[in-house]
Amino acid sequence: MPPTLVVDVGAWSLKAGYASLDSNNSCHVAPNCVAKSRDGKTYVGSQLSQCTDYGEMTFRRPVQKGYVVNWPAEVAVLDNELQILQCDTADTNLIITEQANAPLQLTQNLDQMVFEHFDFAAVYRTTAPSLNAYNDTRSLFNDPPLVDPSVSNPADALLVIDSGHSHTTITPLLAGRPINPAIRRLDIGGKHLSNYLAELISLRHFSLIDEPHIVSQIKEDACFLSSDFQSDLEAAKAKHSSIVVDYVLPDYETHHRGFTRPHDPSYRAKMERLGVKQPTDPLATREEVFPLGNERFVVPEILFTPSDIAMPQCGIAETLFQSLSTLPELLWQPFLANILLVGGNTLILGFVERVEKGVRMLAPEDMVVRVRRAENPITSTWQGGCRMAADQDLMKNVLITRQEYQEHGPNWVTRQFAVRRPTNGKDV
Repeated sequence: MPPTLVVDVGAWSLKAGYASLDSNNSCHVAPNCVAKSRDGKTYVGSQLSQCTDYGEMTFRRPVQKGYVVNWPAEVAVLDNELQILQCDTADTNLIITEQANAPLQLTQNLDQMVFEHFDFAAVYRTTAPSLNAYNDTRSLFNDPPLVDPSVSNPADALLVIDSGHSHTTITPLLAGRPINPAIRRLDIGGKHLSNYLAELISLRHFSLIDEPHIVSQIKEDACFLSSDFQSDLEAAKAKHSSIVVDYVLPDYETHHRGFTRPHDPSYRAKMERLGVKQPTDPLATREEVFPLGNERFVVPEILFTPSDIAMPQCGIAETLFQSLSTLPELLWQPFLANILLVGGNTLILGFVERVEKGVRMLAPEDMVVRVRRAENPITSTWQGGCRMAADQDLMKNVLITRQEYQEHGPNWVTRQFAVRRPTNGKDV
């Protein structure tokens, strides 16, 4: 069988690489965007790492609200990354992810691109959460290992919370298969957190509205989820609060990424004593510094209380129970005991604990609640695809070849992807 390339198409980043035994070291992560710097230079995908000045950079992202809506940009990114991977598509099978319950036209656009533009030998299109079921979740939840760990049996029951750049989805999986009527979506992701943070910083300090890359880094470096929101709100007001930190913006000469440091309440007074009134003052240091207080935990809080930004949706814990409410109560316990967190937002400090606390408060008292974050929540979906690809019998069952696409057309392919399901001795 030809080698298998696994591609997880995310709104923030693209994860791609050949399925191999050493999958941890072969995942290629690239920004899923086309960016233009203020000097007019264009960067496609992983070329962005060559940029030394992210100031006033503009971004074009092919994926919006979880769906690929700009195929010229996506093709440019994929072309660049496939060249880096030295991929001979005509002799390569492909596992590629898409958003659950995607509109027909968008799924057929994807099929057209992978078969007609890229000419892959065979393709399996699936939802991203489904692939996580093929990872070693048993050890993550401290369950007894399988008798034969080499067999790529998916987890019996898994409730995947995938919180990424554009949104958050909750997907119950039985033996690796999504229960589509129970899938729920919260329209808040990392993009909304960054926008809210930029708004707060701009109101309190100076405008970073046109600096999305820098704001995203501030979010990653400084934000956390509070275990006691009201208490931390009060603590942040104290003069010597441990919550308040100073953030030093990048100057793209001495350092290319900003960083936090302990808050110095006297910093501004020192600058004023030196006669420094504006950052452009010759007496000023090269640093641009501002304090971050309650912004650090108010911003990620909107994932759990969207009403804070007037969004008429429930938070993650409540949305999870909206999903469970569509299922027989007999299934609640296996799902509540196997909640897996993936996606970039789950790396926010305190995310795991906050999800577990929220779910525990809503769950029946006699039910066990276990919440775990994937070992690497960014590449977890891709790694699951690699483990799935290792089972050649399973892959033969789900792959659709380029010849079949050419013979039967896109409508037939759409129907086949709807009915072809991975089977390796398990069924639902």
